[in-house]
Amino acid sequence: MGRREDNAKKAVELMKNQKLIRNLGTAAHIDHGKTTFSDNLIAGAGMMSSDLAGEQRLLDFDEQEAARGITINAASAAMVVPYKDPKTNKMDHYLVNLIDTPGHVDFGGDVTRAMRALDGVYILCCAVEGIMPQTETVIRQALKERVRPMLFINKVDRAIVEQQLTPQMMIEKFSKIITEFNQKIMDILPAPLNKEWQVSLQDGTVALGSAYNNWAVSLPYLQRPELQKMGMNLTKVFEYCGREGGQAELAKIIPLADVALEMAINHIQDPTESQKIRIPTIWKGDLNSDIGKHMLNCDPNGEVAMMVTKIIMDKQAGEIAIGRLFSGTVKKGQTLYISGSNAPQRVQTVALMVGADRTPIEECKAGNIVALTGLKDAIAGSTISSVKDMEPFERMAHYSEPVITKAIEAKNMADLPKLVEVLRVIAKADPSLNIEINNETGEHLMSGMGELHLEITEYRIVNEQGVEIISSPPIVVYQESVKGRNPSEFEGKSPNKHNKFYFLVEPLEEGVLEAIRTGTIDVEAKIKDPKALAKTLVDCGMNADEAKGIVAFKNNNVLLDCTKGIQYLHETMELIKQSFEEAMIRGPLAAEKVGGLKVKLMDAKLHEDTIHRGPAQIIPAVRDGIYGAMCQAGRILLEPMQHVFISVPPDYMGAAVNLINQRRGTILEMGQEGADSTVSAECPVADMFGFASDVRGATQGRALWSIENAGFKHVPPELQKKVVGEIRTRKGLNPEPYDANYYSGL
Repeated sequence: MGRREDNAKKAVELMKNQKLIRNLGTAAHIDHGKTTFSDNLIAGAGMMSSDLAGEQRLLDFDEQEAARGITINAASAAMVVPYKDPKTNKMDHYLVNLIDTPGHVDFGGDVTRAMRALDGVYILCCAVEGIMPQTETVIRQALKERVRPMLFINKVDRAIVEQQLTPQMMIEKFSKIITEFNQKIMDILPAPLNKEWQVSLQDGTVALGSAYNNWAVSLPYLQRPELQKMGMNLTKVFEYCGREGGQAELAKIIPLADVALEMAINHIQDPTESQKIRIPTIWKGDLNSDIGKHMLNCDPNGEVAMMVTKIIMDKQAGEIAIGRLFSGTVKKGQTLYISGSNAPQRVQTVALMVGADRTPIEECKAGNIVALTGLKDAIAGSTISSVKDMEPFERMAHYSEPVITKAIEAKNMADLPKLVEVLRVIAKADPSLNIEINNETGEHLMSGMGELHLEITEYRIVNEQGVEIISSPPIVVYQESVKGRNPSEFEGKSPNKHNKFYFLVEPLEEGVLEAIRTGTIDVEAKIKDPKALAKTLVDCGMNADEAKGIVAFKNNNVLLDCTKGIQYLHETMELIKQSFEEAMIRGPLAAEKVGGLKVKLMDAKLHEDTIHRGPAQIIPAVRDGIYGAMCQAGRILLEPMQHVFISVPPDYMGAAVNLINQRRGTILEMGQEGADSTVSAECPVADMFGFASDVRGATQGRALWSIENAGFKHVPPELQKKVVGEIRTRKGLNPEPYDANYYSGL
């Protein structure tokens, strides 16, 4: 324990010197060894026994993580690492803030948020499996946040022992992985970064090794005089792997922690340099303003600007907000403002995080990752500042959205108030969860990224918060849209017949949907500059005249005003927007959310007297006008899809393909990866329940498989009537949806 306390004291000293700080993370496909890799780095800093590295999983401190052997939270650790420069022999200590992120697709939101805190990331890739779908996703997430990637090819021992690869075959295989990795960087990043951030074995931005066996190698590290004397080179390293006890020797000669930390110290910039690249991408305010300059320079004497990347619950301390401090100095007792909340809030404690432990400190300077208590209104994704109206940081776009829902209620009615409070806190801590609280029925809907996401959340409600619950079987989250445009404008009338609205609806352009999905268009932000937004919409494929009339977004739906000079419309527009938003939350087919719809207000006739244009008149008229137009345009149901990737020995390929066919899957590609056969397919989420146990049974546990969410697609016409009927019955609605005449007759 003494070593940990020393580490904490030294960390408090080092955090003041920004040049000696490195904010690093790990990211990868599930089971490619991130947590084991992180343990090695922590052991290298003397914070846990090196005998346990790879087994103790210090950052998997959540009971469920330990039980399931996977990482669920993005855990962080501040650690002090000694580093001796081989050229000058000068010994320095660095403060490394390390965040270990999950690889499972259900927890992708946590990865995106963690990236906001980092300047560099080790992307791990299995030497046997290569770059997998989720590896691509994390590369994209890192580059979008301008976090510099380093490549660590893990499980090299498996390639030698299991696949019997010769040194020459290994080099060829690794070269292929590096080329593929660099191609992704070229495709995603703009110039000149796309060339500057290429990785290579020669310069040490690529390392190879085995996190489980605690060794790694990079070409620059092999140049150290003591290793040159031993005649160490890549071929010799591979020879060690092949002989008994060789890997234990490698762990002493080329310890993973030393090699990996050398990579980061030489190639990842300190916060003062990295923020010059990152701030213009992650913050869209005025860079010439005071706070803009403070962040670009990572100025500890400037105004406070911080982004919350995670909220964790602590039984003693309550809610703890963890995040990256981009400028200023945070002190105990200081008053700060949180985006979206007007009330100033006082910082009660300031701390550094080391795994599950917190080390209290008096203050923290810009460039660090810090934990604060007392900020009651903060949620994961909040901007915190000493400036009351600071422009918030860019919203973090996730590459998937909730696709599965469970209805949960308290087992004992007496626990209902506690359950409501617990759900509110969970929603703050995990924005990837969608929680709808219904105080009247006592039933609450919880939507997540997949079965595992919801299972873990239920476990936390029961075991960490002590509320017994009853939950329904998982329900798929559908969306509604339309086939095409309605043939003529649909009229929506107010109950008093004095106000009329005329609507056309049609599917939103693909380019606009993509821009919303990737965060290029922020649908949560207020429309401050309609001209600039109109230009973006036109660039994405929307008609220029339509784009000029942009009024509002709701999720990925758009409301456009295509009218000309209508009296009193300006005064009524807020109510029209409110009604549009309500209509997009519950569609006219199955009361599911509407997705990818363009709603055009073409004309309106309004009563001159304000009394006859109140909410009770306008809201039903607009809602029914939109619903009627959707009925005429041909309502369709959209279902969530998942991209499934399976790698199996050739003998089991038939069984894997059968499983996909049984689940309404479409085979996209079949191929060969080394000795294994691979299949890539797209399947509806509705048919994927229980897939994990089925694929294990069908392939006798020999399959490597992964899934990632793949957006929404039309439910086949022959199934739509049945599915809509089931959803409406479940919601207590008439099983038959109403037609356009129903809405026009209101």
